[in-house]
Amino acid sequence: MKPKCIIVVDNDPKHISLVRQVLSTAGYDVQAANNGEKAVEMVAQEQPILIISEIILQGNIDGYEMICRIREFSEIPIIVLSTITNPEIILRAYNTGIDDFITKPFNSKILLARISALLKRCYAIASTSTNAEIICSSFKINLPRRQVTVDGEEIYLSETEYNLLLEFARHSNQVLLHEQLLSAVWGPKFRHEIDYLRSYVHALRRKLESNPSHPTVIISKPGLGYMLVSVNSQDSGE
Repeated sequence: MKPKCIIVVDNDPKHISLVRQVLSTAGYDVQAANNGEKAVEMVAQEQPILIISEIILQGNIDGYEMICRIREFSEIPIIVLSTITNPEIILRAYNTGIDDFITKPFNSKILLARISALLKRCYAIASTSTNAEIICSSFKINLPRRQVTVDGEEIYLSETEYNLLLEFARHSNQVLLHEQLLSAVWGPKFRHEIDYLRSYVHALRRKLESNPSHPTVIISKPGLGYMLVSVNSQDSGE
């Protein structure tokens, strides 16, 4: 982690320049990104102490999706600095995982005071944890890029396949109940739809297993659920 690095994310170069000037004067090292995808990769690479971001971003992912992806591998403090004043949008941002919301235009002294208070609170509780990769047996998950490789070769996974594999990988060598997996990946209202789960497990096996008919990575626990077997997990057949 870089002890004074803050990443600023915004579409507007003038706004980035203004925030950079305020933060640099206060002694922070400022890195900038103009879209969410770039910001996610920068967080993994630079390991800053804080992110300041607009919620409305151009590109393939918006601010909400950017925050969700960052929260998959990091608890870094996030402040949204936005022109948005709609309470529902602000609440959605908090529910997505931000720590503070400041509206534009902002007072530079108040911004710095809230940054200081947030950093003291967060780092007094625990240091930021950033694990950008999960390695389980023959496959590796790059969290910022949402990329999966098997024996060094990248494989394509749908969004649901990726989310299911991530849930397995985060609980490797643990039996996960059918209802637990369905609720985590599809939502609580799907917790009894075991056929959904079974079809996606079969799809993952075809992509991960050397012999999908005799799985050794994702194994069935009849009447209970499934377990991802990993002999070298890092982070942390039906």
